[in-house]
Amino acid sequence: MRRKSLSVIGGSLLLVACSTAHPVLYPNAHLQSVGKEVAAQDIEACRQLAKTAGAEADSGNAGRVATGTVVGGGIGAAAGAVGGAISGSVGRGSMIGAASGAVWGLLSSLFRAASGSSQPNQAYTNFVNRCLQEKGYEVTGWQ
Repeated sequence: MRRKSLSVIGGSLLLVACSTAHPVLYPNAHLQSVGKEVAAQDIEACRQLAKTAGAEADSGNAGRVATGTVVGGGIGAAAGAVGGAISGSVGRGSMIGAASGAVWGLLSSLFRAASGSSQPNQAYTNFVNRCLQEKGYEVTGWQ
């Protein structure tokens, strides 16, 4: 039961960390004439065009989570080795420290990714904004 709960919590954190922002459109005459459904299709078309042109939406959350996990593991291994040296078991202390440090690094990185900005990178937002502007929309921002 505990393992299942941890899987659900971890999956939820990953979804939050990977969620992306979307453009907010000003309700100008063009948006009112085409409607929200067509506007959503145009936004998706502009997103795809940006990706085709090489602009990546990802703000790098996955890389930061992986880096945090590795750094946490390294710090934990070093701390565990010191603690193990004091108690007489350097290898075991290092293993325990590495495991606990990696878990700490993963969870803290996921939390930072989930609570931090989910804004796409600047090149991507600029590309999508321009595409939408050329279609007649006015982008007020991203959220």
